Amino acid sequence: MPNNNNDAVKTAYLSIAVNTLLAIIKALTGIFGNSYALIADAIESTSDIFSSVLVLFGLKYSSKPPDDNHPYGHGKVEPLITYAVVCFLIVSAALIAYHSIHNLFTPQQVPKPFTLVVLGLIIVFKEGIYRFISKKSDETKSTSLKADAWHHRSDAITSLTAFIGISIAIFMGEGYEVADDWAALVASFIIIYSAYRIFRPALGEIMDEHLYDDLIDEIREISKSVDGVVDTEKCYVRKTGMKFFVDLHVVVDGKISVKEGHDIAHNLKNELLTKLPEIENSLIHIEPDD
Repeated sequence: MPNNNNDAVKTAYLSIAVNTLLAIIKALTGIFGNSYALIADAIESTSDIFSSVLVLFGLKYSSKPPDDNHPYGHGKVEPLITYAVVCFLIVSAALIAYHSIHNLFTPQQVPKPFTLVVLGLIIVFKEGIYRFISKKSDETKSTSLKADAWHHRSDAITSLTAFIGISIAIFMGEGYEVADDWAALVASFIIIYSAYRIFRPALGEIMDEHLYDDLIDEIREISKSVDGVVDTEKCYVRKTGMKFFVDLHVVVDGKISVKEGHDIAHNLKNELLTKLPEIENSLIHIEPDD
């Protein structure tokens, strides 16, 4: 069975390296290419570095085993870290919007054409990184890694708006210099929307929202295949970090002994943990068949 936490941690290190490299490239290109949209993009990438570091911390902390004070483990730190990532996004958007509005009323130079080449490469690269990290987040069931993936997607989008704004400024000529700043302003609203997209599932996780119908269906199918299980009743699933905890009521023959019912519950639990390794633990409640 693959180690989801190790995979997620390696992906977080990759994210930090990518964000650091791109923040430097964007800042230098923006400064020497007279593009505030690119500088704004660099600001967003810089905030991505800090948020990726937070994600890395959350992934490492959430892997700590259960203890007396945390019998369900430390996985709930993941959605909390996701909230911090959202805060970074909102602050970045506010800074970009503020400076964009200020620059709209300040004389601007037309960005240099080479900035478009750099932006085009960044857009393609960032979208690729988003897809890679998003896939890893699905594989590892990591909420904070999903947030980090959306950070890369929002970065690709802001770069795209910068590309459009700079293109307008360059090809339309005099009078369109501020298109670059309008692009940065539009990007700030896109970042806010991305923040909401990240925040919503993390809120559901922290509130133990019912979101796992497919997993519940699998649990019921596996349960019915275990000897002695007549049927299933209530089934509740909650997510903690990259693992799931299951509370399941199963129906057995009401005439069997307590020990037989106990053995059925243990057999069922072992079957669930074997066939569904994403489940950390399962509490089985036995109901008599009337």
